[in-house]
Amino acid sequence: MSTATHPQPTVERPALSIVKDAPETVEGTVVEHHGKPVRPAWVESQAARLARAKQHALGNRLYVPQAGRGYANLARRWVDGLHDDYPQMIRSARAALKEAEGDVSEESKQKSTVLERRADYRRHKLIYSGKTAAWGTATAVGATVGVATGGLWVDLALAVAGYVTGVWQGRPGARTVLGASQSTAIGEPTVDLDDETIQKAVNECGFRGSIRIVQPTETSPDGSSVTVFDMPGASTAAELKKKLASLAAALGRDVSMVDVTKVGAEGRVSLWMSDVPPFDAPRPSPLLELRGPLDAFDGGVPVAWDKRGQSVVLPINNSSFVIAGGTRSGKGVGASNLLVGAAMDPRINVRIVAGKENGEWNAYATAGVASTYFKPNPERLLALLKALLADKNRRERTLDGLSKSKVTTDTIDKVGGIELLVIDEVATYTRPNKLLRDEILEALIELAAAAAGAGILMVLITQYPEVDVLPAALAMNCTTRWAMKVETATQSNAILGGGASGMGRDSSKFDPPIPGLGWLVNGFAGITDLARSFDLDEDKRGEISELMLRAAKLRDKAGRLAGQWDDPIERMLAKGTGLSSLAGGPERNGYPGRMLSALSPEQRMQLDALRGCLVAMDDLGRDAAQLGEMAALIGGGMTSSRLGEVLRAAGAGGVSKVVIEGAGRVNGYQRADIKDAMDLLEGN
Repeated sequence: MSTATHPQPTVERPALSIVKDAPETVEGTVVEHHGKPVRPAWVESQAARLARAKQHALGNRLYVPQAGRGYANLARRWVDGLHDDYPQMIRSARAALKEAEGDVSEESKQKSTVLERRADYRRHKLIYSGKTAAWGTATAVGATVGVATGGLWVDLALAVAGYVTGVWQGRPGARTVLGASQSTAIGEPTVDLDDETIQKAVNECGFRGSIRIVQPTETSPDGSSVTVFDMPGASTAAELKKKLASLAAALGRDVSMVDVTKVGAEGRVSLWMSDVPPFDAPRPSPLLELRGPLDAFDGGVPVAWDKRGQSVVLPINNSSFVIAGGTRSGKGVGASNLLVGAAMDPRINVRIVAGKENGEWNAYATAGVASTYFKPNPERLLALLKALLADKNRRERTLDGLSKSKVTTDTIDKVGGIELLVIDEVATYTRPNKLLRDEILEALIELAAAAAGAGILMVLITQYPEVDVLPAALAMNCTTRWAMKVETATQSNAILGGGASGMGRDSSKFDPPIPGLGWLVNGFAGITDLARSFDLDEDKRGEISELMLRAAKLRDKAGRLAGQWDDPIERMLAKGTGLSSLAGGPERNGYPGRMLSALSPEQRMQLDALRGCLVAMDDLGRDAAQLGEMAALIGGGMTSSRLGEVLRAAGAGGVSKVVIEGAGRVNGYQRADIKDAMDLLEGN
């Protein structure tokens, strides 16, 4: 039987192609794998695990650096435990003692607190050191006995245990300081501030090379930490500070939680970092606890706190101020902190030009603290500026006689005190097309440029930080600037100076904006930092009124309440305008008028009669009255004929026909005639 050979079928391989666009999702069911079972990625053979462990150990130099870092971490934790919170409590107690200076009772109480805190600290260190010695002795004795009696294997086991302990404590992610592994206030895990983290963050900011740690990370009881290191190569601390936002991002923090300062050499950096946003919660003003006078000239006024939680204290000397920000940015509260502190120093003459018709600044006048106070009035502002310029010349002549170039502590009283002029919403007067704008700007520029040495300073507040409102010639001579939330970097630069936004100081980037938070720059005090103003509330809590009553007592004792001393500025204003704005005018509400002290005895009597007529009309419930019924209600022996004489002399004219319900048309006076005569006498 023959067999036929059949040709084998030819199998063609399908053409291979590269799949360029994989589908985003694949739908279907999982089927059993044909062939060897697939192992999950985490299932490895023992050989593979050993090989990977060997590679990891060799790559980390057998963990020797990690072991050293671990024991350094343990040492830092021991030091933290030794100090605990006592140094901070002692510092706080000493600060309270300093603030209580002058108050014998409070000073004695705070001194006792300081001594008590120090005694507690000594006792804590003694107990802590004793516990350390006991545990250390027990460990040493156990190790010594083991070495002496156990032979080589025990020695080796102890050595390995010590080595493993160091490696474990120094592993990446281990706590290098107390509390460093806690979560931040916004729910994100903290970044361990070890050398590797700082190195990586600096490199991510664009600086190549290795940093050199000069001072290892030190942590305070509040959870903040400080590390000092040298920048790579020729890079400087100033260059890193310009990239503060990028550095904060690399460290997993908001920019308010990171700070960079130069320490000594240009390339040496002190890096401060916090686990908690420092500006989220408001803080009450320290002035609320102040009972005695304040030295605002040399000691300064606490107006805010910085990101490290320290009070920002601004001296009222040598520098005028610009405080700017958009609506509801908190600039008014920031200015109030400065002004309240100034009011606590009787040597400072406070003059306020309000920006609105409301009562925001009334408390200063009501208490008699404001030497000058009036509401929007460009003519009066120009007159005030001219009076200050004239007083500048008088002050300079006084300083010349004293052989001084500027006001000093011992010459403040000799020149008549420090003048502090506050202009709220300065744009009301300096925006284009405003009445008397050019004349007002010229006077402001001259005062800012030449009057500081004579002890005349200004606080300019605006929500329109633009060049048209604050020309460079004016802004550049206001050397203390506080820029709160604005809309654009251009507006921020108009306050802080050209190029400030390029150096990281941009108040348009507050996200979210926080009332009272802004970039604060004061060259004399060495401040260039974020700062949030202390909380002072007048509308709900009446805190400014309360503080002004305290300031009034201080000024009354010193003979410097408004009206107690010869005020050359108000004297010039009254002479030039016929009206006084001393302590806010006759009604202390910001509307200038003729002060009673400027009226003759006859005019005072006429004013009393006019007021009595208005009260009588109020009692009668109508706007017209006869002489007889008004005289009867005024009382005090007043007759109809005498009242008629007084009213005519006061400028109310004679009687006229008035309509009174039930009496018809009779001779009498209209309310409007009485009110016009009274306004004339008061100068309104």
